[in-house]
Amino acid sequence: MPLTKGFKETAKERMERSPKFRRALLREAIECLLSGDVDTGKSILRDYINGTIGFEELSDRTHTPAKSLMRMFGPKGNPQAKNLFDVIATLQQAEGVQFQLR
Repeated sequence: MPLTKGFKETAKERMERSPKFRRALLREAIECLLSGDVDTGKSILRDYINGTIGFEELSDRTHTPAKSLMRMFGPKGNPQAKNLFDVIATLQQAEGVQFQLR
């Protein structure tokens, strides 16, 4: 029986080659957060961060320690609104998009 790749590895590879997929994933994470599904939103953001700029680069850009960022987006993480919005703004800037509410 052949070995299969894990979901996270497959998603990371797709993020590397598809800007449209990356933007859709970031948008989905933000929509989950705004609709009150914080756990799913944090999980998607964590996968997005791992598949794009990584926690070290995000740390440099937000001036927040990488370990704090990892905890924030972990299953038991509870990010403050300021930190969460700083991260979202940084990720949008890195992706070259700006989402708007309607």
